Amino acid sequence: MWTVRVERSQCIGSAMCVGVARDRFKLDADDRSVPVTSPIEPDERVRDAAANCPMEAIELRDATTGELIDPYA
Repeated sequence: MWTVRVERSQCIGSAMCVGVARDRFKLDADDRSVPVTSPIEPDERVRDAAANCPMEAIELRDATTGELIDPYA
């Protein structure tokens, strides 16, 4: 399982993540990205969304160990 977090202070609301993984991210009332749910099963679209975030605002971690997951791996 992965935990998904979006750092609101970094998010600019580009919605790249929503475009890549619409069922995993949404924009809130302030046009900032939020995960639809967390933790999630590992999902390569979520990894792609994190890798394509222009502000690198998406953080993925192993839900059991807390280890940071490299979106570029």
